Amino acid sequence: MRIADTSDLWWKQAVVYCVDIERFLDTDGDGSGDIAGLAERVDYLAELGVTCLWLMPFYPTPNRDDGYDIVDFYGVDRRLGSFGDLVELVRTAQDRGLRVIADLVVNHTSDQHPWFQAARSSTDSPYRDYYVWRAEEPPDTSGKAVFPDKEGGIWSRDEATGHWYLHRFYRHQPDLNLSHPKVRDEIAKIAGFWLHLGLDGFRVDGIPQLLTVGQGDDLENQGGFTDPHGFLRSLRRFLNRRNGRAVLLGEVNLPYPQQLELFGTEDAGELTMIFDFVAMQNLYLSLARQDAGPLAGALRSRPPIPREAQWANFVRNHDELTLDQLSEAERQEVFAAFGPEERMQVYGRGLVRRLPPMLGGDRQRIRMVYSLLFSLPGTPVLYYGEEIGMGENLAAEGRMAVRTPMQWTAGRNGGFSSAAAEDLSGPVAEGEYGPDAVNVAAARRGPDSLLAFVTLLARRYRECAELAWGPAEVLDQPRPGVLAHRCSWEGSAVVALHNLAAEPTTVPLRLPDEAQGTELVDLLADGTCTLDADSAAELALEGYGFRWLRVQRPHGPGTLPDVMTTVAGAGEA
Repeated sequence: MRIADTSDLWWKQAVVYCVDIERFLDTDGDGSGDIAGLAERVDYLAELGVTCLWLMPFYPTPNRDDGYDIVDFYGVDRRLGSFGDLVELVRTAQDRGLRVIADLVVNHTSDQHPWFQAARSSTDSPYRDYYVWRAEEPPDTSGKAVFPDKEGGIWSRDEATGHWYLHRFYRHQPDLNLSHPKVRDEIAKIAGFWLHLGLDGFRVDGIPQLLTVGQGDDLENQGGFTDPHGFLRSLRRFLNRRNGRAVLLGEVNLPYPQQLELFGTEDAGELTMIFDFVAMQNLYLSLARQDAGPLAGALRSRPPIPREAQWANFVRNHDELTLDQLSEAERQEVFAAFGPEERMQVYGRGLVRRLPPMLGGDRQRIRMVYSLLFSLPGTPVLYYGEEIGMGENLAAEGRMAVRTPMQWTAGRNGGFSSAAAEDLSGPVAEGEYGPDAVNVAAARRGPDSLLAFVTLLARRYRECAELAWGPAEVLDQPRPGVLAHRCSWEGSAVVALHNLAAEPTTVPLRLPDEAQGTELVDLLADGTCTLDADSAAELALEGYGFRWLRVQRPHGPGTLPDVMTTVAGAGEA
């Protein structure tokens, strides 16, 4: 491995952690988490193995969409802290070797944003074309609304001028007109501003909606956004000029061919990283069926991407667990397995649950899924609280069910805040996944806790450059419940085996390009096995079992000195 590669392209082998500041730690007792609280916990995240913090929106907001309705792209919401707090957070993170990225929400603004207030005041306003308007009553667009239970369509009439404005999300979030050069210039200024304050890039919100603004909407004054890829290329070039290490991580819930287009090319990059929604959704279908086939099929259909690009793998994020890349029948399979109650589902397309409750608290199965997350080729992304096994609160509305306060202790409000329960920014989870049973303090004392295991996975992932850099090969496997894949890079290789079925099995593994006597060294526990004259070996997997194996050739690359560290050792580190 060339050191220049791993340091310059840091995102290729990062461990990303998504933080909802408002629900992470409250230091001033007002019931809302704050930037100072996150800064206090940077050491905890560094110990976990996190190398990049992703901050959900911290900008000034009326807070009608949990901060994604922004009134000032250049500010910090006073509920969360000040500019000084943010700069101190970035400095602290960088001191511990962590990079910081933030949500870049440029598909829309709040309707309270000064741009929209000016735009709606008159058809002659210089800000009018910052948004998308039409004078004639629109056709029925109820099928295009992102939130069909809240909005009957994607156009709303503004009383001031009698015209309709476009909003793919809520009516209080009018869409920006990215076909307007001044809007694109504003976005570049916003990005440049935060890069100057120390950020290392952005997670770009709502890419599919951003790319389709104006297309097929009968616009009368700007003809639609005709060059979305040109916009992304210019934004990437701008970031590279301002900060050569900056990353654009795209939320792109689209099939692989459309995702591939958004990576750009080696010579003209667009998004640096893209969340792999296709593999994630097929993972849940595989879990529901206890059959590795859907996930293996998704991985086999992943297209090759530019060398400097990367897939971002995740088990869950801050939104609903969307399943819209599956067929209706497949979606119903997942609903039946993991969200059979109506309150667990949303919009007929996703689930508002976290992984541990979906899997019935099955300790081995949960660990198998996180082992998969870290061993799949790409960059793993964790959502806050996943490392300790937090659950959801189905009493909260919709997507807010998985945005509950972080559980630090078994004490009041889970150690999140000293405020009264009714003043908290969100209800604390209750029951078997509440802070009495699941919290950081207890997990740190348990050498065999999920926290210790995720810490081990992060360490092993960082030691195995093959998982981040090497092309992945899904290995043929006669056991339907078993996913076997190999990642190879610069003469070394790692093989991962995962049993998605409840029954134990013996896995016949054959590596025809490896010589007799090649050893397979376990990376998550003690153990080795040796390939026979047929370049094969039989490996046992318990129900929901998993193994990471480094291919140790008789005269090939060596293993790291501490590669045999056990799970218990990781918990004590």
